[in-house]
Amino acid sequence: MGKYYLKLPKMGESIAEATLTNWLKNVGDKVDIDEPVVEIATDKVDSDVPSEYKGVLVKRNFEVDQIIKVGEVIAEIETKDINDGEIEDKKSDITIKDKDDIVDDAQKERIEVKEIEETINKTLKSLDVPKKDQKTNTKKKRFYSPLVKSIAKKENISIEQLDSIKGSGKEGRVTKADILNYLKGSDKISIDLKSNVTGSVTNDLGDQIIEMDRMSKIIFDHMSESKKISAHVQSFVEADITSLWDWREKNKSNFLKNENEKLTFTPLFIFSVIKALRDFPILNSSVENEKIVVKKSINIGMATSLDNGNLIVPVIKNADHLNLKGLAIAVNDLSNRARNNSLRPDEISDGTYTVTNVGNFGSIMGTPIINQPQVGILAIGVIRKLPSVIETPNGDFIGIRKKLILSHSYDHRIINGSVGSSFVKRVAEYLEKWDISQTI
Repeated sequence: MGKYYLKLPKMGESIAEATLTNWLKNVGDKVDIDEPVVEIATDKVDSDVPSEYKGVLVKRNFEVDQIIKVGEVIAEIETKDINDGEIEDKKSDITIKDKDDIVDDAQKERIEVKEIEETINKTLKSLDVPKKDQKTNTKKKRFYSPLVKSIAKKENISIEQLDSIKGSGKEGRVTKADILNYLKGSDKISIDLKSNVTGSVTNDLGDQIIEMDRMSKIIFDHMSESKKISAHVQSFVEADITSLWDWREKNKSNFLKNENEKLTFTPLFIFSVIKALRDFPILNSSVENEKIVVKKSINIGMATSLDNGNLIVPVIKNADHLNLKGLAIAVNDLSNRARNNSLRPDEISDGTYTVTNVGNFGSIMGTPIINQPQVGILAIGVIRKLPSVIETPNGDFIGIRKKLILSHSYDHRIINGSVGSSFVKRVAEYLEKWDISQTI
């Protein structure tokens, strides 16, 4: 007979803790190998923690909503080379162990409750006040399924908001589809702005005060710390991507047909960034204890916006080992699963350099904040048609070109202006000299 200590695993160099969101097993339950025992949430992703051994859960060390540090023991599982029958006996032993105490406590509680109830009823009768069960409000309490309640809790939807949702189920019950449509639509915003619901209050001046959700608070702290840690400086370069634009237009239909995937600009940008990182490996590094650690692996973080307005940065591991086709598929896969909240903790950790496409929101350029402990981040602006002077052996002329602005934020503690500017210029050169003969 042995004991296995289920600990919170390491989930990336920047993740030190997680919040316990749900227990999947009770004390006395049988646990199989690789079976999830508890659900957790970090600053960027929700996940579960499975058991590495078969046995019986004998102790839970944390409650729901408590914070767990990496390496702390979440639960204890009694293990042994035992068959299912022996496990069932073990569950029975655990149940029977305190049976007499449980019965005595339950009897005492029933007696105490009954005495309190009789006292209250006598008092109410003397005051001519209706009893608790003599309701003056006959409005029937609306039923919500556990699934709907779970979604509502996760999305910080109050009971007032739930009551406002028109249900399409039996007897007007709110279904999963109803609450998801509500989250996608504008009803939630309208109610938040007009009502003093959970997380939103109005002061005497009529100003709305909104409580940050968990992810917003963590992003708040993460960005503030980054500005305190790194000496941010920016360099900007304009890139003419007309050739790249034409190449994508030529290949996107076949790519969709052959791979059933869209060919976006993001993997094309990342492809050029990877080549530039090989030329300037100091940008693929981190600062640890006043030492510069130049990373061997090139793991590209790609900032991805979520429907709720928050941001998540999934990471393409060993991105330099992928060809253009592999990058395009990886970008689409991570983007889709990020928006569906199905990323694993290891898929948002260990990034070495980050790319953010602010052009998706119509921004000409941006000055992004470095994603610690990295030392650089590149923002890509919107692609615009611009009149440009084109130099040829036969003279200069004006033409319409497709251009964008690259904004490079880097840590001036270790990256000087020459290197930071040369790096972003090199990215622009790779984009401008795109090989239009290559296939995907």
